[in-house]
Amino acid sequence: EKWDFVLVSDIHQMGSEKEIKRKKFLDELSKKGFTIKKIEDTKLFYGVRAPQHIFKKYQCLMGNPDRRLQNQSSPQGIPATTRIRIVHFILHNTVTPDFEKLQDLMKKKVFEAAFPLHEKEELTEYLNQKWACWRGVFSQQPIEKIRCYFGEKVALYFAWLGWYTCLLGVAALFGVVTFVAGITIFSSSQVSREICEANTTIMCPLCDKCPFWVLSEACTYAKVTHMIDNEATVVFAMFMAIWATVFLELWKRQRATVVTDWDLYGWDEEEEELAVQLINNLQHEPRLHQHSYFRSTIVLLLVLLMIVVSIGIAHALVIYRVIALAFFSQSSLELLHEHADVLAVMSGAVLHYITIVIMTKINRRVALFLCDLEKPRTFSQRENNFTMKIFTFQFFTNFSSLIYIAFFLGRINGHPGHYVRIAGRWRLEECHPSGCITDLFIQMAIIMVLKQSISNAMEYFSPWIRHKLRKTHKRPKKRRMMLGEEEEAEDPCKAQWLSNYELNEVNIFSLFNEFLEMTIQYSFTTIFVAAFPLAPLLAFLNNLLEIHLDAKKMMRLYRRMVPRKANDIGIWLQVLEAIGILAVIGNGLVIAITSDFIPLQVYKYMYSQCARGNHTDVDCSTGYISHSLSVFHIQNFEPNTLPNITGHEIKECRYRDYRNADDYTYTVQFWHIFAARLAFLILFEHVALCVKLIAAWYIPDVPQKVKNRLLYRKHTDLRRELSMMEYSTEV
Repeated sequence: EKWDFVLVSDIHQMGSEKEIKRKKFLDELSKKGFTIKKIEDTKLFYGVRAPQHIFKKYQCLMGNPDRRLQNQSSPQGIPATTRIRIVHFILHNTVTPDFEKLQDLMKKKVFEAAFPLHEKEELTEYLNQKWACWRGVFSQQPIEKIRCYFGEKVALYFAWLGWYTCLLGVAALFGVVTFVAGITIFSSSQVSREICEANTTIMCPLCDKCPFWVLSEACTYAKVTHMIDNEATVVFAMFMAIWATVFLELWKRQRATVVTDWDLYGWDEEEEELAVQLINNLQHEPRLHQHSYFRSTIVLLLVLLMIVVSIGIAHALVIYRVIALAFFSQSSLELLHEHADVLAVMSGAVLHYITIVIMTKINRRVALFLCDLEKPRTFSQRENNFTMKIFTFQFFTNFSSLIYIAFFLGRINGHPGHYVRIAGRWRLEECHPSGCITDLFIQMAIIMVLKQSISNAMEYFSPWIRHKLRKTHKRPKKRRMMLGEEEEAEDPCKAQWLSNYELNEVNIFSLFNEFLEMTIQYSFTTIFVAAFPLAPLLAFLNNLLEIHLDAKKMMRLYRRMVPRKANDIGIWLQVLEAIGILAVIGNGLVIAITSDFIPLQVYKYMYSQCARGNHTDVDCSTGYISHSLSVFHIQNFEPNTLPNITGHEIKECRYRDYRNADDYTYTVQFWHIFAARLAFLILFEHVALCVKLIAAWYIPDVPQKVKNRLLYRKHTDLRRELSMMEYSTEV
């Protein structure tokens, strides 16, 4: 027997309020012609099957949109995905005489669950054996079969994820090449060599009561910095800006090809929803479009408040790093004392990851509340509103701290003798003399590794453990048979319904969670990729696992998702395009502000021996480090902040900045570098955006073969209608 849906209820006492409400709801379904089958176990199970005339009405109204699926997925001529979708809508919009819907009854515990079934059929076996398994990691996904089982929306998600992962392989290859190019200059960089040989350069203390230190102590840190911060990184950042555009343009072409094959290119979601509403209730009146400026203003203010909270958390992380640096620097443990700055950054990154996990749950609740406040007209509108809000919240949660490290760290902390302090006590942290980009590299590496390891493990093993626990607790022990007693034949549906009930419940935003995870990953992969060239590689390896973890979850750990029809990935495409623009701005700012690329070029062409016309065999960057360090006289230190001086007397120390030694005002070189940074930023962003526009123009959104196929189809339909009209006229 084929059943469209199963309703689950506790066994209520006869005559109780819950039992009466349940009976009223089932009676309403019976009036609509539904077939209902009851099976009693530890719970009451009601199998629901819709009458055929409902689906005939749908075909009549929509012009049989599923004709290509009928031959392969349903013996009755109606695809299982269409049956489930329509029955789900009717179940959730059937009103009892008490004006209660299924959602209201579930809140009142009249029903516990409602779900479609994972059927034991050839398609299910194929997906389990060929798709939801580790053997198929490098195999092409069976998108058409996924569509037949889960519907178009899920199929488009996996088609997009597969396409994204495929093109990530190209970006990962270029990222690895960039990283390897940096490794080749690990020890040969003139700048890092100068730092390693600076045995007599005394640096100012990194914190109050910290000792003076010698610049050569930062030798390894400097080598790592210049392994990341080099000319190849600039080229790679430009490449990733173009890659993001090409990826989206090629996806639009791929999507057009796929939905044309599905006969969904011109599908109208609003028309479909109106058709199903009329099938459910012929007296239905459409809900009109409305807009409230008052509600929109309230929502906007609350969104801004959440953004302020996210920025406030970033400030709290800054305070933590400042205090942690002071604590580690004064620790008696040699490991903490010597690597205080690195440990402060690493522990701050771990704490940042923890805040991301916590704020994700809070952001979801707030976004849902704001969506309810807006009172969206349809489910798709509600989903779009929710998407924009949760992505905005998550973006600021994930990137506020990274933005501070990239663009503000070491630039707002003042200078020796006049440091900016938190609560008048703790100095703001400053960049390492070899550059700030390594701090950003460490932060991104830790967050991406933690997100893609711990989060993925939790994402799979959490529902796996819940499923095992449900199987253990829900299955009743079989009664012992008495001598001579015959075993009662068990209904064949019972085992199937029980096994489906033991699976984890599917949330209406389950697929949304997967999209959100991938768009945040896409943001990490593109926006600050200039500081972390290995981001595409980590994302590529993660996605190879992600595709098959998602497949295994959907097929084996969760109840069957209600299929939804779609002809694109919805508002996520606009989100991805916005990220592409942010990637150009972000990478331009990282190279112009965070990187030492611009100051080094200014030094080479304006202040080095090469600029003076002395064309020798000496590297043009020789002397850059000494030129980029300012001099500070220690008698000008703030009271009670000067560390104890042992050994020979120190009269001055060096610090990273471009200031005069007498009055500590900015030097002319500072303004030259400032102008060069600004000019590079404008040039980089304009060139990158122009290249993006040219790539978008050069690659058509819809392939010519798809346009020709649609043209031929329109021509054939018009010719058929005209021929039929002429034939009827002759007759």
